[in-house]
Amino acid sequence: MPIRVVFLTFYFEAWDALAQIRQLMVEDERFEPLVVTIPRKLTGDGDYTDQAVHDFFESHGIPHERFDFEDSFDGLARLRELAPDYVFLNYPWRRNYQPGYRAENLIPFTKVAYVPYFSLPLVNEPGETGVAGHLYRQRTHQLASLVFTQDAASMAAYADTDRGNGYVHLTGSPKIDALMNEAAAGWGSWPIAAVKPAAGAIAAPRKYRVVWAPHHSYGTGWLNFGIFAQMYQQMLRFARQHTDVEVVLRPHPFLFGTLVDRGVLTQKQMDDWLEDWRDLTNTAIHTDGSYAELFKACDLLVTDGISFIGEYPLVTGKPTVFLENPGHWEFSPLGQIAAAANIRLTNFDGFESLFEQIRTDGLPDYSEEIALLRKAASPYPGQAASRIVDLVAEDYAAETPLVDPTLIKQVAWEFRPEAEPQLD
Repeated sequence: MPIRVVFLTFYFEAWDALAQIRQLMVEDERFEPLVVTIPRKLTGDGDYTDQAVHDFFESHGIPHERFDFEDSFDGLARLRELAPDYVFLNYPWRRNYQPGYRAENLIPFTKVAYVPYFSLPLVNEPGETGVAGHLYRQRTHQLASLVFTQDAASMAAYADTDRGNGYVHLTGSPKIDALMNEAAAGWGSWPIAAVKPAAGAIAAPRKYRVVWAPHHSYGTGWLNFGIFAQMYQQMLRFARQHTDVEVVLRPHPFLFGTLVDRGVLTQKQMDDWLEDWRDLTNTAIHTDGSYAELFKACDLLVTDGISFIGEYPLVTGKPTVFLENPGHWEFSPLGQIAAAANIRLTNFDGFESLFEQIRTDGLPDYSEEIALLRKAASPYPGQAASRIVDLVAEDYAAETPLVDPTLIKQVAWEFRPEAEPQLD
């Protein structure tokens, strides 16, 4: 019998962390891969929903079984019927899963395999050095049978947990490999359509293209990179004043919900601003599809962190303009390397002052810094997915047992007294 693998997912924004693994398994007679989509409730969402998840896989032509059960434990029963040998997850945050699909309910009958949804572990938690606890001490990490990590520091961090790091494998990031492959495929698409010239007229030169990618974090309690609330009106004014520049907003999936849910902006402030942004002819909002397409199509990326300061230089060979909140959580050693590969500014005024110089003279040369980042971030370039597939096959052949949760004595990161409550 082939090895049956279920890709259980709702975080389609990072499907590229799993896509190549699944494709290799489709082409490998040793495996029988299945995709199952489930509902999710992200920060600011009113309830669990799976429509956007289903639509994503439909639009990409990826066969999948849709678990839209009213009771997630009915979905769990259906998952048991499928009898997977492995269930792949690309998202560790327990509170965003319906109860039936959380790791503790999977491990009695299958092996959980976890691939990080992010590309690089760039940030520490306050008072810690090395690798942040939320990157390796959550319940999903504790209960996984296999973890595939991107860098040696993360693998070493697992050594200090109850189970050690014998089930953790250094493979590199399939997400980075996917972005690099997309970048090598050619020019990317741009969500603002060019105005067609009248018959016989000469087409106007292409406008300068800027991607603005704000992060969702908003205060010292969590990451504290995002400065959307401090600059959103300035960016709107910038777009109004620079009609010869096209600005595409690529928000973090949590951004709008978090800002309103946590009282950073009111719903009316958010709605009014979005209406003004959409009314401009030189702006757009891009939330669907691969952001590698935007990377390839734009002239400049402006972001306040986190992943893009690592991914954009790796994919394009160019730095971002990193609008850095001075009070953000400290970078990990890898994060420091990534940050150094970007133009670091501390406010929007600095960006406006630098913009015309960049547009006229081009971006400065950061090739040495980016080469150092590439060496640190990608230990096996282009091989992450194939290494993961082979490791699953080896684990299956070795007939390793299911995880025994009684062996885990350490409190999971999200169960600490000061942690946010786990929601049902």
